[in-house]
Amino acid sequence: MVYFVVGLVILVVGGWLYGKFVEKQFGPDDRKTPAYTKGDGVDYVPIKGWKNTLINLLNIAGTGPVLGPIQGILFGPIAFITIPIGCVLAGAMHDYFNGMIATRNGGAQMPRIITKYLGKKVKGFYLIFSSILLLLVGVVFVYTPGDLIVGDILGQSTAVDNWVVWAVYAVIFLYYVAATVFPIDQIIGRIYPLFGAFLIVSALGVMIGTFVSGGQYLGNLNGLIFQKSAEGVASYAPFAGGFVGHMGGFPFIPVFFITVACGILSGFHGSQTALIGRTIEHEKQGRHIFYTSMILEGAIAMAWAAGAMVLFNMAQLNEAGDALVAGAALNHNTTRMVGVVSRHFMGNIGGLLAIIGVIVLPITSGDTAFRALRLQIAERFNIDQGPYAKRMGLAVALFIPAIAILVWAKADANGFNILWRYFGFANQALAVFSLGMSAIYLKVHKKNFWIAFIPMLFYTFIVFSFIFHADIGFNLDTLLGLTKDNPHVYTASYIAGALVTLAYGFFIWKRMHTTKEDLTTYEV
Repeated sequence: MVYFVVGLVILVVGGWLYGKFVEKQFGPDDRKTPAYTKGDGVDYVPIKGWKNTLINLLNIAGTGPVLGPIQGILFGPIAFITIPIGCVLAGAMHDYFNGMIATRNGGAQMPRIITKYLGKKVKGFYLIFSSILLLLVGVVFVYTPGDLIVGDILGQSTAVDNWVVWAVYAVIFLYYVAATVFPIDQIIGRIYPLFGAFLIVSALGVMIGTFVSGGQYLGNLNGLIFQKSAEGVASYAPFAGGFVGHMGGFPFIPVFFITVACGILSGFHGSQTALIGRTIEHEKQGRHIFYTSMILEGAIAMAWAAGAMVLFNMAQLNEAGDALVAGAALNHNTTRMVGVVSRHFMGNIGGLLAIIGVIVLPITSGDTAFRALRLQIAERFNIDQGPYAKRMGLAVALFIPAIAILVWAKADANGFNILWRYFGFANQALAVFSLGMSAIYLKVHKKNFWIAFIPMLFYTFIVFSFIFHADIGFNLDTLLGLTKDNPHVYTASYIAGALVTLAYGFFIWKRMHTTKEDLTTYEV
């Protein structure tokens, strides 16, 4: 319990203090925003600050801050400290500068902004990379809410041969088409307050339930095992690792940060904050809209991590009672754990509301993922998005490959796991570009660039050491024969990751000292 409370203090107090410091580095002023200077009634539309904060929160908070932290607690209580520190120093800072730099650059989408600050050589690569990520986000956020609706609300099988699954997927896709094409204030701006209510109920319900009925299990499982053994209750096999250490032997660096992903830092958020850059009324609203939204996402991650840890520890100590709870916890079925955690702490009715809240998360990220993808492609190829027919035509072209990927992921027994791992890697990799862009922007404006440069170096090492080792990547340590006795040896991958980090750090450092800024034009 102590770690959890300390983590919440870090998140709230640290977020308030560091948020003000980050805002000071940017220096928002009273200039007119793109919502007014480029208003088109479709994407450039002024939206009230409180509503924009809620929209941005729902845009960025998909299933990542739920499913990621549920898996992250397998590393031990260190998750409760790492998540808030990461949110304050990296995630929220990343989102703030992404959103505000987009606003200052006329509401440009991330590929154009990245190209402006990192150079034309990365232009095509970044557009392809970010477009693939947005497509994967859209697919993942059809798959996960669809299966939650069918399995936890309708109580049916989520197997590939159940027509109900595909009917639910189709309804979600139809909503995405509408949200992608219609003006942002007509669909998204109107229904998000209702979605937000479900989100708040689910997160608060799980957090309060954890404090009331499971606080004693929010800790090191080794300690709980020792306590039970001392009481003469039973003899338990010790948990490998204690305060930090995955039961499966996975190293904390880099696996924890790839696993938790959106709960700490997400490159996907850049595409979403750039959307809000077209609707913000005043620059001084930015800290609450961008920085605070990520702090709130961190709180969501903390709540679900706490609920999952309580049930996991209870199951390990044979105290869960409900076989479903124990089975889900022991099998690490993270999607199934959403329903288990919800009903355990909030009962059937409250649990249903919590499940709806978690369903809302991916749907309200998937719709804007496709919208951001449409705008990126349109901006790159100069496709006018004013006419309805052109918006619809581009949207349909994007949904065709998304549907194909969804069919493959559902038909393959391991399809979703592969999809999720690529999504997690791509998500973090994209953030490395955004952090580099922020560091260059700050240096050009003679501000404290270290606040972005240091997290950029750290995450570059995380991303590349992971992909060098992973079987979905280069499988480097296995190819060199270093994993014969231990599959989690990262020696070669750490070295390769460090070399890439040094090279990328040098590249950004050089750009910081050679880039010149003209805020009235795009250098693309």
